[in-house]
Amino acid sequence: MRALVPKSISAPLARYSHGVEVLGPARLIFCSGQLGIAADGTVPENAEEQARLCFRAVAAILAEGGLTLGDLVRLNAYVTSPAHLSAYMKARDEFVSDPPPASTLMIVSGFSRPEFKVEVEAIAARAL
Repeated sequence: MRALVPKSISAPLARYSHGVEVLGPARLIFCSGQLGIAADGTVPENAEEQARLCFRAVAAILAEGGLTLGDLVRLNAYVTSPAHLSAYMKARDEFVSDPPPASTLMIVSGFSRPEFKVEVEAIAARAL
């Protein structure tokens, strides 16, 4: 994987790559959106803890397929308020390696249940 961050455009506004190139044939895993819910069904109140649960779930999905968070090439993340942006980014930075994946972070009006504040979906790739 190679990060693509052209000097001819504005630098990323946070810790992400503008693009990610995967060379050669690759194994891909697409993760559905993961919410901040624990295996026992509990949902922390705190957006940062919810984000950590999202990334732990993504890590478990990738591990099931033989990949790791180090293989992430794309993240799409959603939070329900601008107030949750920094909490999400703090948690994300605990789980994302260098180079960071391409990423989008959006503020949305809500999820399937009102207690959810964060959702993360991911794509990982490893060259064969």
